[in-house]
Amino acid sequence: MKNEYDVIVVGGGPAGSTAARFAVEQGASVLMLEKDRDIGYPVRCGEAVSRAGIEEFIEPDDAFISATIDKFGMVAPDGTEVVLPLEQIGYVLERRIFDYEVAKLAANKGAEIVTRAYVNGLLFEDKKVSGVKFEHKGEQHELKAKVVIAADGVESRVGRWAGIKTYIDFREMESCVQITASNIDVDPNTLLFYFGKDVAPEGYFWIFPKRNKSANIGLGVSGEIGKKKSAQKYLDEFMNNHYPNAPFLTQIAGGVPSSITLEKISAPGIILVGDAARQVNPLSGGGIVSGMIGGKIGGKIVGKAIKNNDLNHILTYDKAWGDRLGKRHEIFDRIKDGIYNFSDEKFNSIAHAFVKVPFEKRTLGKLFKTALLNKPSLLIDIAKVFIVK
Repeated sequence: MKNEYDVIVVGGGPAGSTAARFAVEQGASVLMLEKDRDIGYPVRCGEAVSRAGIEEFIEPDDAFISATIDKFGMVAPDGTEVVLPLEQIGYVLERRIFDYEVAKLAANKGAEIVTRAYVNGLLFEDKKVSGVKFEHKGEQHELKAKVVIAADGVESRVGRWAGIKTYIDFREMESCVQITASNIDVDPNTLLFYFGKDVAPEGYFWIFPKRNKSANIGLGVSGEIGKKKSAQKYLDEFMNNHYPNAPFLTQIAGGVPSSITLEKISAPGIILVGDAARQVNPLSGGGIVSGMIGGKIGGKIVGKAIKNNDLNHILTYDKAWGDRLGKRHEIFDRIKDGIYNFSDEKFNSIAHAFVKVPFEKRTLGKLFKTALLNKPSLLIDIAKVFIVK
């Protein structure tokens, strides 16, 4: 390691690696610090993405693709199942391999990467972030940087140390738990979602297929619900009822922000990307691709700021993110609020109505339109984000 870098990225997930890659491509010297032993571990994710989403950043490869998805399935509380084709193909990833490959893209461009580097503070000069403090191999280090990129996940402390308000109301934090189980007999090309108060009130339950008859199975419920009954209990009940003999391969739990982007995601000397900036889709809880988009936008802006010796340019990041995805996420948040409080009877009626639509005429846009027919203001939002044929 050198004594000083143009950019220090804190966190080696897809958002951090992508930010590092696009900053170094513009000639910046970049160091990425990852607290865990390995890039891509531990996995805390449902691992589902769109093909178009990752193709912006990396060529799809069977090495990190566990399943190819072309259908969406909804299971109502009364058991009615509706399956519809997806207009765009998706994937269920192997995040351990995917994250590693995304980090390699940054490294191959010239970014330096250090693992087992635990960032425990920031450096400041004239009230501006000017570097980081971190522990590595039992020794404390301080490194200066022109810009710090915080990509340290939903539990991010780096932004908070910089004075950015990173607080999120517990009601907007989904309590999530997931297992990867084997011997799961589901359609290997369908993402399956269950709704209702018995499986995931104010949220949803998912089964995402993976290779060799395995699947990611989990759910997310609001913090308010989680106080009354844990996500783990809902998962245990579902598995006992549906797959009582399925062997568990992994189990993870954690919080997923289900809110709009933070009000401020840049400050003098620092920007936030990925989960640290709340760049998660508030409707689906998915954050891989949106975090990489945030990383790309942020990395390019930071690299340009350094190249032109105009560090104030990093403060344009907030608007650039808002124009690309932030405003769209605000629409998804309103749609989420319109859907997550549906009664079981409402979910059943949606499924009953939609199952009558011929398979080839079913679309996600039509499904949401059916769900929100009695909410005219949300129909306008749906029209903005779905192409309804």
